[in-house]
Amino acid sequence: MLYRPPSITIIGFGAFGRLVAAVLASHARVSVYDQSPDAWSAASALGFEVIASTKEISTDIVVLAVPVQSLSEVLLDIAPLLRPGQVVVDVCSIKEEPARMMRQLLPPHVEVLASHPMFGPGSVKNGVAGAQIVLCPVRGTRWRAFAVFLRRTLGLEVIVTTPEEHDRQAAMTQGLTHLLARAFQALGERPRIRTRSFDLILEALAMVTNDAPEIYEAVTRGNRHVDPLRQDLLRALASLGKAPESAAAADAAGQ
Repeated sequence: MLYRPPSITIIGFGAFGRLVAAVLASHARVSVYDQSPDAWSAASALGFEVIASTKEISTDIVVLAVPVQSLSEVLLDIAPLLRPGQVVVDVCSIKEEPARMMRQLLPPHVEVLASHPMFGPGSVKNGVAGAQIVLCPVRGTRWRAFAVFLRRTLGLEVIVTTPEEHDRQAAMTQGLTHLLARAFQALGERPRIRTRSFDLILEALAMVTNDAPEIYEAVTRGNRHVDPLRQDLLRALASLGKAPESAAAADAAGQ
């Protein structure tokens, strides 16, 4: 029997949707759906099949590369159109709310996988091998084969966990990173006198400084675990500003 590569429709052809399409193009039959005429043109120019309506989506896998703010609208649109056996995968930056919405709004005859590639176009210019991707199984078992493909074929580090645990850890690794990037940006121009370590910090923060506003909103306000961490960070910074004798006195008082 001849091998038939899986068929995938990517809904949303923004910066990350384009990255997903480029990575999967040599491993699957990729089509694209996006309501923007500019996105249609871009997808066509890159050689991808463009789907004119969600009613035409009949692929094995449907990847939702849309902002979390638009996810419920997309789910309500495609839910009545999905056939048994299809797999729906989201790539939103937070996982608890997308997983809840997909579980609630998608029909029980489709499999559901919440995922978060821990990279973007700016951080994988030399390829995705070695980068992390988080998988949060919601419904079904075909995610296991997907995990094997991601690990063996694409060379990704696959982490399988729950949506809650993802958001708890991502609150620090992603949420605080975005907050720090905005905070450093507000401090003004980069000083002329600086260390290499300072330059490295700014280079790391620059990777998220220009992310779309909806991404910033999702990872800082859509993740319920971020605000407690932000408060912890503020308290830690405030304690570092105390004089040594004041800090010692505070420690003694706490004993």
